[in-house]
Order: sequence, then C-alpha cells, then structure tokens
Amino acid sequence: MTLASQIASDLLDIQAVYLKPNDPFTWASGIKSPIYTDNRVTLSYPETRTLIENGFVDKIKEEFPEVEVIAGTATAGIPHGAIIADKMNLPFAYIRSKPKDHGAGNQIEGRVRKGQKMVVVEDLISTGGSVLEAVAAAEREGADVIGVVAIFTYELPKATENFEKAGVKLVTLSNYTELIKVAKVQGYITADDLTLLRKFKENQETWRD
Repeated sequence: MTLASQIASDLLDIQAVYLKPNDPFTWASGIKSPIYTDNRVTLSYPETRTLIENGFVDKIKEEFPEVEVIAGTATAGIPHGAIIADKMNLPFAYIRSKPKDHGAGNQIEGRVRKGQKMVVVEDLISTGGSVLEAVAAAEREGADVIGVVAIFTYELPKATENFEKAGVKLVTLSNYTELIKVAKVQGYITADDLTLLRKFKENQETWRD
C-alpha cells in the first residue's frame, strides 16, 4: 500500500473524513460538498500521527532538501509543523492568520532570518487561499518560502490555479482521488456514491444535477 492510500485509509478509519454524497455538507464558501475533513483528529491517534509526520519528513527531504526552517499555519498546521521541525532538528515558527493587534504586531511567531528557506505546513488544501495568504505574510517578513506541504488536498482546480499563479510548489501526502478509491475498495461507499464523488471532483457546482 502506498503512503497516499495508507493515509487515506487511516483518515477514513479514524473518521477524520466523512463521505456523504447523498446528504452533502455546506462549506463556508456555500459549496455543497459530499466530503468533510477534520485533520485535527489525526493528532489524537499516535499511529496515524506518526505515519503523517514521518511522511512529511520524507517528502520534505525529497522535495525541499535545502529547507532551513519549518513554519506551521495557525492553527491546524502548528502541531504538525512543530513535530516535523523536531524530527528534522530545524527551527520552527508559526504564521498567524493576521498580525497581532498588540505588542510588536507580529504575524510570524518565532525567529526567521531574512532569506531563510522555509517550508510551510498546512493540514488541508481546498482552494489554497488561506495558506497562500500565510506564504505571502512570511515572504513580507523576509522568508524565502520554497514550498507548502499538506496532509490532504481536495484537488480542486481553483487550488491548482492559485498555487500556479503564486508560483508556489505544493506537495501533499494524500488526495481526494486516492481517498474515494480506497473508500470504495474498503466498503465505505457504493458504486453509485463513487460516481457522485467523481462528479464533484469534475465540477463542484453541477455535480448533483
């Protein structure tokens, strides 16, 4: 089993991911979605957590060997980022969603040198908007962001477009395609469910028509 399929299997087993194509969730954006993900749940399961953190370390060493500092996004990326930094014996920082409204007004907490090569850690990629805002904030404060890593991506076209436009490389441990494939094999969903789930990936607006 590949790392992507093992993580997908674990996310289903610990109910970090719910698939309900016939009773969809409503995202904050208003999109009706057959999938809901809460990767914070992974922190409560040591075996899954270790699989994820070791996967991150291997991917970062492979894709971003020049990394000098790990940064987590607030709040979901912070615990994963801290564990990764510890495993890699690298400095750690975290990026607030907005600057503090008191004190020094920092948006990055921790010490990041100008030009220091940074990898930003996120738990989930939908459109990529929030993590790319964090990347922009880090770069404004002098970091050289060389990439973003995340546990899971919905593989939405908007995310691909946003990362390409920003010129930021994205590496994820697992993805929507792998998840729904594993879900069908393991009996979490029916063949009809799988058809609906594939339609969602093709078009998030018309998949229920």
